[in-house]
Amino acid sequence: MRILMGLIGLFLIVVVLWDVFETIVLPRRVTRRFRLTRYFYRSIWQPWSVLARMVRKSKRREMLLSIFGPLSLLMLLIIWAATLVFAFTLIHWAIGSQINSGSATAGFLTDLYYSGTTFSTLGLGDLTPITSAARVITVLEASMGLGLLALVIGYFPVLYQAFSRREANISLLDARAGTPPTAVELLRRHQEADSLPALDELLRDWERWAADLMESHLSYPVLCFFRSQHDNQSWLAALNTVLDACTLVMVGIDGIPKWQAQLTFKMARHAIVDIAQIFNTSPLKHDGGRLTSENFIQLRTALSASGVFVRNEPGDEETLKELRAMYEPYTEVLSRYLMMPLPGWLPKPRSTDNWQTSAWEVTPQTAEQPFRKCMQRAASAKAHAQRASALSDKGV
Repeated sequence: MRILMGLIGLFLIVVVLWDVFETIVLPRRVTRRFRLTRYFYRSIWQPWSVLARMVRKSKRREMLLSIFGPLSLLMLLIIWAATLVFAFTLIHWAIGSQINSGSATAGFLTDLYYSGTTFSTLGLGDLTPITSAARVITVLEASMGLGLLALVIGYFPVLYQAFSRREANISLLDARAGTPPTAVELLRRHQEADSLPALDELLRDWERWAADLMESHLSYPVLCFFRSQHDNQSWLAALNTVLDACTLVMVGIDGIPKWQAQLTFKMARHAIVDIAQIFNTSPLKHDGGRLTSENFIQLRTALSASGVFVRNEPGDEETLKELRAMYEPYTEVLSRYLMMPLPGWLPKPRSTDNWQTSAWEVTPQTAEQPFRKCMQRAASAKAHAQRASALSDKGV
């Protein structure tokens, strides 16, 4: 019986140490079916998400969901530490509780107390190992306690640096594509600022962002549960908007080359597919519900009104459906699993950007008016300069 308990303790130590290595040290996605960390997250996320769905107020629900990521990290560390303490307790008990406990008789509870103080390196001195085997086990356990603490100290800064890099671009997208971001609003605002050619450079930046997102979230999947600073933003919504914009550009928009849009689309699609595999979420059947034929007509009308013209050749709408079918099933299943709403293709009426809102302003919509006036004056000055140049060429 004691030998069996000792073997179980040794097995638990190997399982935990390998899981710590794969979670913190190994910088790549682990495809093995059984993992302690994966089982832990699947076990607690399901009841947590069910509890969140029962909350009716969106702000409270989002607050509950935002707690999950950081709290799950602390819970995972506690599970690792508690399992190692229990495993070393089994080993001490298996070798006969060879611990000097004064006048009291050493037993399982004494081994548990001794293992806890050793792992946390308290070193109270009330219990001491008697035999060489107990001393070796004590040294190994104390070393593992210090090693786990050192790994955690190095793990948290890397994790939060990746989170900060991700959120910086999401915040930048707010003024460019609205809140929540949409592809139509992204194109409209660039056209309004006479900066439609600059969209090519923006897509290049988002290609790099998608690559960084894939590498960081495959290495540290817990980042997928980390929510953005604002309730109406998320990494999934931003990635979906960029894919929507790339899709429209690849179908054909006057003044924007397709090459960079293709590169960004490939990188972003690669990221979303690999992240979906982390949670073993099979893509949904694509029904095209995000953009129906009627919505597509509205999309063309809205873009045309702002001076953005989407190509309207036979087969273009079918090409758009084929491109959407390459990523929408993955974004939709992740949206349901992670409870992160996806933005539509068209902006919501009377929507307000996050930068416009304030707890002290009653009408935040007026914040946009000074910028519109500046844009109008700049457009008027440009038109005046063009007319003056034309007259000068004619010798007037």
